[in-house]
Amino acid sequence: MSEPDDTRPSAQDDRGEGPLRRADRNMLELLQELRVAQTGVQILFAFLLSLSFTERFGRIDEVQRWTYVVTLLLSVLTAGLLVGPAAAHRMTFGRGVKAPTVALGQRLFVAGLASLALTLTGAVLLVLDVAVGRGFAVPAAAAVGVVLTGLWFVLPRRLLNGT
Repeated sequence: MSEPDDTRPSAQDDRGEGPLRRADRNMLELLQELRVAQTGVQILFAFLLSLSFTERFGRIDEVQRWTYVVTLLLSVLTAGLLVGPAAAHRMTFGRGVKAPTVALGQRLFVAGLASLALTLTGAVLLVLDVAVGRGFAVPAAAAVGVVLTGLWFVLPRRLLNGT
């Protein structure tokens, strides 16, 4: 059985909750899930920032430098997307738009997960390229990207499709 659409305007759903209570519950669940993702992103961002201040950073090649720049910028985008739902909630608080705010938060979170998959893939590429060489780093990073995409996007879709 599929879950009810969280934005439909019915009086009550299968849980016996109305639209406002459902929106409140969904916002709490969304914010709780975001806490998990945000911690990792913050740690990764701090790691990436610190890399540029190490002695070895001055010896990386042009590909590694651009991998670093793109990955750093992706980590900022990821942080912004994952903070977006909390910011949207705060900006719209008490204005009667909880359900649309939850829907926006959901879209930002999914975009943040996609950005996080790219960020983690870039970080793996950079670190492995410096540590063991590009020949291993590229396929390993590609494998990381495939695994994360499978876990975060393909597998949940299979649940929605009932397979």
